[in-house]
Amino acid sequence: QVPLVESGGGLVQAGGSLRLSCAASGSININDMDWYRQAPGKQRELVARITRGATATYADSVKGRFTISRDNAKNTVCLQMNSLKPEDTAVYYCHANDFAYTGYWGQGTQVTVSS
Repeated sequence: QVPLVESGGGLVQAGGSLRLSCAASGSININDMDWYRQAPGKQRELVARITRGATATYADSVKGRFTISRDNAKNTVCLQMNSLKPEDTAVYYCHANDFAYTGYWGQGTQVTVSS
């Protein structure tokens, strides 16, 4: 069973919004949590990261449009995506590190933005 599970992907028109969620197994003590994305034929890229203390950073391509948040008690992280563009189309992956910096990946959720 995958320790991280994403949800919330789908098909949306340009300018629309989606909210992605990721839930980690309660047996994992999570440090940093991230969202990555990968489009066909392209490398996986970091979209947003949030630390245990809720400090957030973003890729330049999504600044001002995406917001990452977390609930430490529930081991969850969300990505609110607004003003979506066709170039945002990709499989989005949740990633997390525990306090030993062991990494965990979700299975991915497809986001498709039509023009």
